Amino acid sequence: MAEETSLPARRERMVSLDALRGFDMMWIMGGDSIGGATAAALGEHHWFAQQLEHVSWEGCRFYDLIFPTFVFMAGISAVFSLGRIREERGKDAAFVRLLQRAFLLYVLGLFYYGLWSKGFDQIRWMGVLQRIALSYLGAGFFFIFCKPRTLIAVTATILIGYWAALTFIPVPGFGAGDLQEGHNLTNWFDANYLPGYKWDKTHDPEGILSTFPAIATGLLGVFAGLVLRDTNRRPTGKALWLLGYSAALLATGYTASYFHPLIKKLWTSSYVLVAGGWSAFALALFYYVIDVQNWKRWCTPFVWVGLNPITIYLACNLIKFDPLGARLVGGSTTQDGVTVWHGLGAWNPGVGALVVALLGIGWGFWLAWLLHRRRIYLRL
Repeated sequence: MAEETSLPARRERMVSLDALRGFDMMWIMGGDSIGGATAAALGEHHWFAQQLEHVSWEGCRFYDLIFPTFVFMAGISAVFSLGRIREERGKDAAFVRLLQRAFLLYVLGLFYYGLWSKGFDQIRWMGVLQRIALSYLGAGFFFIFCKPRTLIAVTATILIGYWAALTFIPVPGFGAGDLQEGHNLTNWFDANYLPGYKWDKTHDPEGILSTFPAIATGLLGVFAGLVLRDTNRRPTGKALWLLGYSAALLATGYTASYFHPLIKKLWTSSYVLVAGGWSAFALALFYYVIDVQNWKRWCTPFVWVGLNPITIYLACNLIKFDPLGARLVGGSTTQDGVTVWHGLGAWNPGVGALVVALLGIGWGFWLAWLLHRRRIYLRL
């Protein structure tokens, strides 16, 4: 990862992309903390509180859409960055740049989970950044070397093929078509062929086979990027196309979920379509408001974060923003299984937890602002 002490290239940036990326990162900076605070204030079974927590297995909530939106955005980024290199220096140069970025991102993913600090056998080979790296690599490769019609065929083949594999290939001891946790082909493959540390003990939600439909998520972003980069389309027309694209993906995904469930931890084909649909909807909204209507001032903090997403993501792991917030307003201690709040939380634990979460997010915005102010952008 290289450090640049000047602004990103002077070419015109699409502010909505940076803003959406920063908005997405905000939920990673403190979404789980806000969810916990909301549950403490409203009750863990409250609809709003549940939307800020991952579903245990089958289904899809708001918080289950954060990660695939990053993968979707990686596909869009491939169109803008690799497309320019392909036009100026050819396909081979674009492919080399793709390999460099994917490799660095993958290595950062290994570092994020501790690399070999707990032993070589505890390296998490497949994780969040690793999935983004591999999805970017796959989607970027097809974008560089394939025409749009071929990209559609590749995406359909991946989604249909993954559905068919989970549905018809028998798993030893469980048979075919059983998508319960630990019973399905994806989990079985990880248990037998994925080395190192696995997030769910015997398998990993970012495992080997589920990487293929994640590449399809990146390709859905590529299609959006192709439209956004098309100079022959009017801005309003692009926003309308994104809305129609979103509606088509959501309708197809929710219909498919009746026979192929939405399961994030398997990255099922129906989940790819639904998550891609919501990502396209968010992009359409941000693009129309920010780049078409030119209402940009409100999103400035998100842009700060969106210009340095990897830096902020690593900082969340290394610095831990929530404890910094707790130092200002009081935190909680747990003894003998009993949690006791201090400071503001002693008056109302739910409010205290929410303030700590918001302060934690605030520290992340402050760091992003500081880097932006000093014109420091850590980019792959």
